Amino acid sequence: MIHASNISKGYHSKTLYKNASFQINPGEKIGLVGPNGAGKTTIFRIITGEERPDDGFVNKPEKLIVGYFSQNIAEMSGNTLINEVKSAAGRTSELQKTLQELEIKLSEPMDDDQMAEVLEKYGEAQSEFEAIGGYDIDSRAAEILTGLGFLPEEFENLTENYSGGWKMRIALAKILLLQPDVLLMDEPTNHLDIESILWLEQWLQNYKGSLLMTCHDREFMNKIVSKTIEIAHNTITTYSGNYDFYEKDREIRKEQLLASAKRQEDMLAKEKEFISRFAARASHAAQVQSRVKKLEKIDLIEVPQEEREIKFTWPTPPRGGEEVVKLTDLKKVWTTHKGDQKLVFNNINALVKRLDRVAVVGINGAGKSTLLKTIVNQTTPTDGEVKIGASIDIGYFSQNSLDVLNPNSTIIEEVQNNMPNADLGYIRNLLGAFKFSGDEVEKKISVLSGGEKSRVVLACILARPVNLLVLDEPTNHLDIGSREVLLEAIRKFPGTVLIVSHDRHFLRAITSRVFEIDKNQLRVFDGQYDEYLQTKAERGI
Repeated sequence: MIHASNISKGYHSKTLYKNASFQINPGEKIGLVGPNGAGKTTIFRIITGEERPDDGFVNKPEKLIVGYFSQNIAEMSGNTLINEVKSAAGRTSELQKTLQELEIKLSEPMDDDQMAEVLEKYGEAQSEFEAIGGYDIDSRAAEILTGLGFLPEEFENLTENYSGGWKMRIALAKILLLQPDVLLMDEPTNHLDIESILWLEQWLQNYKGSLLMTCHDREFMNKIVSKTIEIAHNTITTYSGNYDFYEKDREIRKEQLLASAKRQEDMLAKEKEFISRFAARASHAAQVQSRVKKLEKIDLIEVPQEEREIKFTWPTPPRGGEEVVKLTDLKKVWTTHKGDQKLVFNNINALVKRLDRVAVVGINGAGKSTLLKTIVNQTTPTDGEVKIGASIDIGYFSQNSLDVLNPNSTIIEEVQNNMPNADLGYIRNLLGAFKFSGDEVEKKISVLSGGEKSRVVLACILARPVNLLVLDEPTNHLDIGSREVLLEAIRKFPGTVLIVSHDRHFLRAITSRVFEIDKNQLRVFDGQYDEYLQTKAERGI
């Protein structure tokens, strides 16, 4: 359906890929992976025709409908939520508008000839509208919006009243309603909570078209894709499996390549030794020349330079008390900008013990972040008490933590400011563990992506000798590799953890208890994240 053949692309002096090929077949669901800056977004732009390859070509059918969901959303204003989503339905939306206009005309007085002409137009438009499923557009738009976390009573709200994260959901809803032949998706799970991710997962599994997507959520990728395309080391490689398969197969291929390179290196060493030993002997001149020519024709096996993995020893925090956080009759009420009172949670009682790994879960807006803010004293409870145990030192991460970074500082300066007593070698090693190496540490904070800023803040928090980590969506904007770095750091962290995250793989790997906020109340589940899900399913909660 879409075939990219021998494409090359670069910017200035940087080559993204050279003589690379891949294809998207009907109905395939493909994961697009690779390090930041490898050229994943450029592939999307080449497929949509926004950019052209420097060499090679991309073939696709002329009437193929391609839908592209990117992180750069167009401005939205002057339209209701439901109408904004329906506007993406192309011809369906146009015909619906035409039918509405013709219905208004039919209610106006006119002579018989005019009436016949309007009725004929109405009949043609109605037939086409029905043929392309137009009468389902309202129900489909409502289903998608509800699945992505919007309430039915919000459908008539104006789009300009929504924040950037919610506008991303609106843009995603528009692409899904379009139901294109090929769906290109750049990080569709960003800004979604677990409930919306589960709904989108189901929708994409049932989607009949082809899908090419990037995603930082490992479990989401594994559940949906059956083929993986990797962009790395200036080439494009296809793997016939999901993300877990890709990781294993990539390691196998790397080992095979290293073995082949070693055999070639040994062979070349022997040939060069022979040439060196017998070059001056006339009796071996023919053999020497033959081997020289042989070496000239050999294509050397190139082994891509792998990212060096840096191990970092996290500081051992002082031991705190056995009771780390105690919540007693906790209540929180927010006052809205209109002066209304909104109950967030009420009568919460819970105890967090030393070395607990607590996942705080609940639907979007349930009050997860508010509970964490109350615990770290970022907001005051309306009633009840939060008691922090003896000798507890808290490290707190939230999305607002990124705002405290000095945009004029370099990465290494920012960390030095947070850790004035640490030596340069320690700081460089710390940053290396968080995937900042070499000259990267001299980059200004102002030019960093959201994921890079998160890594800087997390590095500063985890390098301090804290014994309670309170983490609100620390995986947001982090790619899979960075999430694994953070996951490994938390696994080795010798303290207590409270975490809000929509990454199920992450929660499965670290959770020992679950606090669920539901309908303003707190339910405590003792056990791992999968046990929590199983208990909920058995109880029908």
